[in-house]
Amino acid sequence: MSGRPKTPLVLGATEREQLIALTKRRKTAQALALRARIVLACAEGLDNKVVAARLRVTQQTVSKWRGRFVELRMQGLLDAPRPGAPRTIEDERVDAVIAKTLESVPVGATHWSTRTMAHAMGMSQTAVSRIWRAFGLQPHRQETFKLSSDPLFVDKVRDIVGLYMDPPVKAMVLCVDEKSQIQALDRTQPILPLAPGIPERRTHDYMRHGTTTLFAALDIA
Repeated sequence: MSGRPKTPLVLGATEREQLIALTKRRKTAQALALRARIVLACAEGLDNKVVAARLRVTQQTVSKWRGRFVELRMQGLLDAPRPGAPRTIEDERVDAVIAKTLESVPVGATHWSTRTMAHAMGMSQTAVSRIWRAFGLQPHRQETFKLSSDPLFVDKVRDIVGLYMDPPVKAMVLCVDEKSQIQALDRTQPILPLAPGIPERRTHDYMRHGTTTLFAALDIA
């Protein structure tokens, strides 16, 4: 049995440009970007089931945002107003907070806090916290990654791990780490910036600039 026929979803040139921009713009919330991708896929004439499989969402999600767009166009992709007191912060100020969070850092600090952002934008910490939470921004979080081009990388890792797991007979294995932040002036790979729903990511290794500490192991027995 076939389902109820769906209203054709046809995009105007301006709407298509706006939707594509939402999927590419760094300051777009991930939820809104997903809704834009759903509408663009539906506009290709694809069935809801195919769109759901492609974007890894449920058919109900596709049906919901397809229907909202057909009825309300671009405004339909926004969250419905919630009950309670009306908002007191305009969209322009919200956008300014997001842009400042993503594209700058405060003087003398590595990242924004709710306190420093509130002071810079002239609003309360609670307001900043709500905006960050709504757009999935977490400036205090960082993740590390490592992409090695060394063809012997796996073999070297196995050697080091094997030394810890099965040290030589009558041997003591020590691990000593320097104060890495003293030398971490340049990372070996570019930092991947903060984005909505994604923390800043940087490599755990760095370019060495000289030696600050020397260690010696002496057999004096």
